[in-house]
Amino acid sequence: MTKPKLWTKNFISISFSNLFLFLTFYILLVTLPSYALDELHSSSSMAGLMTTIFLLSAIISRPLAGQWLERAGNKKVLLTALIIFAAASLLYFLPKTIGGFFVIRLLHGVGFGMATTAVGTIVADIIPASRRGEGMGYFAMSTNLAMVFGPFIGLMAMHQWGAKPLFILSVIVAFCSLITGLIVKHNTFETPVQTKAHSSFSISSLFESSAVPISIVGSFMAIVYSALLSFVSIYASEIHLENIASLFFVVYAVLLLASRPFTGKWLDQYGPNVISFPCIVLFAIGMFILSQSNGAFTFLLSAGLIGIGWGTLFPTFQTIAIQDAEPRKRGLATATFLSIYDTGIALGSFIVGVIASKMEYSTLYCFFAFYILIGLILFYFLHTKRSSSAKEKTQHQTKAQEI
Repeated sequence: MTKPKLWTKNFISISFSNLFLFLTFYILLVTLPSYALDELHSSSSMAGLMTTIFLLSAIISRPLAGQWLERAGNKKVLLTALIIFAAASLLYFLPKTIGGFFVIRLLHGVGFGMATTAVGTIVADIIPASRRGEGMGYFAMSTNLAMVFGPFIGLMAMHQWGAKPLFILSVIVAFCSLITGLIVKHNTFETPVQTKAHSSFSISSLFESSAVPISIVGSFMAIVYSALLSFVSIYASEIHLENIASLFFVVYAVLLLASRPFTGKWLDQYGPNVISFPCIVLFAIGMFILSQSNGAFTFLLSAGLIGIGWGTLFPTFQTIAIQDAEPRKRGLATATFLSIYDTGIALGSFIVGVIASKMEYSTLYCFFAFYILIGLILFYFLHTKRSSSAKEKTQHQTKAQEI
């Protein structure tokens, strides 16, 4: 039996749109705090708010975007979001005060939150159901590649050319996201517009309940990931490995890319449990090795194990969130997953920063190795056990109907 095609023009286009979207995000993420300190002469706390405001506006906008996807259709929400995102990128040239930058970061975050929700929903519609695990895994690589190359490109542009060329670069990349988003055919992924005249607003209507349990697991794990994003380079300097710190996420990405052809297929063939439990353990082992690193080999070995572990878990959890929802609720499920996940990143950055001031980074990362294993228990109760109970209930109902 011939497999349904995965690498279609639409899949490639939406993946590139996501790549450029996250490239813009990471280019500005690592450079704007420095710009605020050096050019706007703001305090460190005010510079840190650059990221906080962006993420908060993205988190708040996602549930609303999930509802709009149901009502207006994927194409309209995607293009609106990418236009807002690209337009906001043009505004960075204007403000001369930190307050002005906060307003732009707020607007930019709204576009980013809407766009990531729309893109995640669209790609789930494009990928054949029988290859969803594999396809979501390959799609997630666009985010991983942006995470590796975005900070490198942003810091190089800032140091070599200065702020204005950096902002020009971010505009170009943001518009590349819009252009590649336009290439995707309209009728391939358009969600039927809901025919209900009016539905009453409620907080519960902003979230897809079926996606909440696995989203909580993802958010729980994201706290560890935030500790890597924020402090692994500082930790590398602390253990006298600053000369190879930049290679951490490169090795992370290389091992992730090498494992992707297998892990995605295994997810489709054997289900999420077969993939998730070993990857959680690999993630924990990687964090433990990182905490004990005293040389380049162990430092980069930990990066590879974390790349396979966490790099596989994120798309797996997102796939679970989408598959557990009704087809018309995929947009809301995507929004729910990403909002709760990003809440973990935002809270983690703050919490880990507070904890890191009280203990050494090696101790912190060792603690997180055991923390991840608690996540294994959380995954079992919030997904595995719940899925088994739901399956048994369905089987009982089916037998009852046959009788």
